[in-house]
Amino acid sequence: MAVLGLALALAAVALPARGLVGPDAPPPADRVEIVPVEGEAAKYWSRWRGPSGQGLVAGTNYPDRWSATENVLWRTAVPGDGNSSPIVWGDRIFLTTSRDGGAKLSLLCFRRSDGERLWETFAPTEGVEHAHEKNGHASATPVTDGRRIWASFGTHGLAAFDFDGKLVWHRDLGDLDNYHGSAGSPVLHDGRIYLYQDIRPTATLKSFVAAFDAETGETVWWQDREASVGWGTPVVIRAGDREELIVNSQRQVWAYDPRSGEPLWWARGTTREVIPTPVAGHGLVFCSSGRAGPTLAIRPGGTGDVTDTHVVWSMPKGSPFVPSPLLVGDVLYLVNDMQSIVTAYRATTGEVLFQGRLGVAQREGFSASPVHVDGQVFFTNDQGETFVLAAGDEFTLLHVNTLGERTLASPALVDGRWYFRTARELLAIGE
Repeated sequence: MAVLGLALALAAVALPARGLVGPDAPPPADRVEIVPVEGEAAKYWSRWRGPSGQGLVAGTNYPDRWSATENVLWRTAVPGDGNSSPIVWGDRIFLTTSRDGGAKLSLLCFRRSDGERLWETFAPTEGVEHAHEKNGHASATPVTDGRRIWASFGTHGLAAFDFDGKLVWHRDLGDLDNYHGSAGSPVLHDGRIYLYQDIRPTATLKSFVAAFDAETGETVWWQDREASVGWGTPVVIRAGDREELIVNSQRQVWAYDPRSGEPLWWARGTTREVIPTPVAGHGLVFCSSGRAGPTLAIRPGGTGDVTDTHVVWSMPKGSPFVPSPLLVGDVLYLVNDMQSIVTAYRATTGEVLFQGRLGVAQREGFSASPVHVDGQVFFTNDQGETFVLAAGDEFTLLHVNTLGERTLASPALVDGRWYFRTARELLAIGE
């Protein structure tokens, strides 16, 4: 495929860096990162987008070729419907699912070695949350620390389970009215579960970002928000000597103090509908928004409205609607799921390095977020086609793998194996 010289490749709007001092001074370039999991958790895929929190896979010996039969070690049926991604700890795989049109929601546990389903535990539910057909009722990926599993069920609340499937606690968060349904995944950090839900406000409930005690489910802090719609997952970053909870959301990107919930800074420029999870590196946080809308590269560590001082560069068009960005070295990859086009940027400057077509152009054709494995980047579309590119400054499409099933969930990767959730099955792929 030839590199595409498209109108989409607009020059980045590079905003001048300011010589800031004091509390707004930029953190060192090598000190901005999504806080990774540590210890035993680093061996597994315990959360949305894995140990790094941004789809970067350590290790080698992962196959880069597969089909519906090639390199498939096992496959098992997944009851119900759902787009939540699998998470892995030890010999266990967990994911959520929905039955009876969203009336029943549950957490499933499978044995990783052979795919056998071990248990299913239903969450307390009452009524049915309205959801878009593509979103569904089980889109939030759970998170685990090897002892508990936490899962968000949207309007049916937040729940914790043990490894035997026992419901440990459940929190009713109110009637969440989002016109496409709920989707954001919970984040575990420092003994707390972080979650944000942007909804249509009512007389008793507004959009919010909150922290809950992981052991008990009790509210640690709760911050109301003014946004009215959104489906994203927050990230906790380390920026210099402080941590920030980043919420990429409607019209603005927000940073909160993870300890207190107090707003630290915000930057304007995102669109009305925001889904992609931010990534971080090179002293910046990268936030994409809305149906082919802007991508912002923001220097964290500021105070108040930092739109004019900390947005280092912005790209006005071409962002993904659903998939999250992928940052590999100094290259930022975005797949525009409205046209099936991948664009690579120089992360530090916003320079467009290349663009290329990934299959047939189609509206909202990608949902899974990309991953980087052993010098290659992998983009999976909704038809189960995975486009394998060589990581780097040039568009080099190596080959395309086809599962032959609808695939909206992002994969989990552990010990040389890929774990894919399709519309009907859970598959293990390895050599």
